[in-house]
Amino acid sequence: MPSHLSGEPPGLYTVSAGRLSGNWPLALGRPQDHTDGMGDRDDFLEWVDTKLYAAELALHNGDAGPRRALWSRREPVSVLGAWRNAFGQQDLDELFTSLGKQFSNCTSYRLEVLACDVVGDMAYTAALEHTSASVDGEPRSYVLRATQVYRREDGAWKVAHRHGDTVTG
Repeated sequence: MPSHLSGEPPGLYTVSAGRLSGNWPLALGRPQDHTDGMGDRDDFLEWVDTKLYAAELALHNGDAGPRRALWSRREPVSVLGAWRNAFGQQDLDELFTSLGKQFSNCTSYRLEVLACDVVGDMAYTAALEHTSASVDGEPRSYVLRATQVYRREDGAWKVAHRHGDTVTG
């Protein structure tokens, strides 16, 4: 019986300390590359492993600049956030500046990608983000469910949308 039907957790793809590891959940299947060969998906996952991971770690240490640099400057952009929403460039700038001021002292950040796909110049990730950092000076540990949509713009991946909420229970 597949693990997702037996109650056992499926294997997970994890980005931790800038390293990819793990297995894709059987319930979701391995992400499909819709091109001739593995290049697009592999390139995208390398980007997740390096640039996206580094930007999220920097944000949780109080530096919003790397995250903002990975976000599209083309409309539309949006965040349906665990703490606050943003629609458009000005809202995004205000949100990321605010988050950078709230976060500090990240002691742990792990991105657990549950599913992803690349289709042409679009991609998505559905993930759990495990974070231990100070928020407004108070140490906290939490898990967010995060779905992000990406566009390839001028040959580079950019985030265009994020939906995140807190995992409870």
